[in-house]
Amino acid sequence: MAAVATLVRRAKDYVQTKEFREYLTSTHFWGPVANWGLPLAAFKDMRASPEIISGRMTTALIFYSLAFMRFAYRVQPRNLLLMACHGANVVAQSIQGTRCVLYHFGSIGMSTPADPRDLSATSSSQASAAPASRSAE
Repeated sequence: MAAVATLVRRAKDYVQTKEFREYLTSTHFWGPVANWGLPLAAFKDMRASPEIISGRMTTALIFYSLAFMRFAYRVQPRNLLLMACHGANVVAQSIQGTRCVLYHFGSIGMSTPADPRDLSATSSSQASAAPASRSAE
């Protein structure tokens, strides 16, 4: 418990420093805050139909975020907030890209009926067809 109190006290002391106030007024803070709109929008769109996903835009956003992740790590001082933002965007856009590919090109080796009732109708017709074909032999 004492460790938590010490951590809270140190955090409070840091927030009151001039260095922290300068960070809050810099582009190292506000740039990533503004960029969080990209992954948040992608995560929100995961509930929407995959027919609205643009494969080209999703691919462009993946490469854009990969490039800026590298930039955020290489710039001095390192901007880990920007790197986290673009890392989240790569994950979100990759999921969206997978949804787009599966929607437009289907899944390999898997067939999923549009209606669960179709599955039962298909399996019952196959089951009734199997004995008939055996009796014909």
